[in-house]
Amino acid sequence: MAACEVCGNDYDMSFEVHAQGAVHTFDSFECAITRMAPVCEHCQCRIVGHGVEVDGHFYCCAHCARAVDPRAAELVTDRA
Repeated sequence: MAACEVCGNDYDMSFEVHAQGAVHTFDSFECAITRMAPVCEHCQCRIVGHGVEVDGHFYCCAHCARAVDPRAAELVTDRA
């Protein structure tokens, strides 16, 4: 058993995520997302899907990117 680094729950089905040279232990995807997912710079939601990056800034979708930076209309498109 290993304790989740977000909530502290000591769970027999915890799992590890290896990212950027570090090892993280979580008891749920919710805790993993809370710790590791980037936050949209416009609406502040967690970016769980592909997201959009414009000039080093992260957004959950093209709409949010365009809301912050009108130049993004030329740089990103929604593919849904």
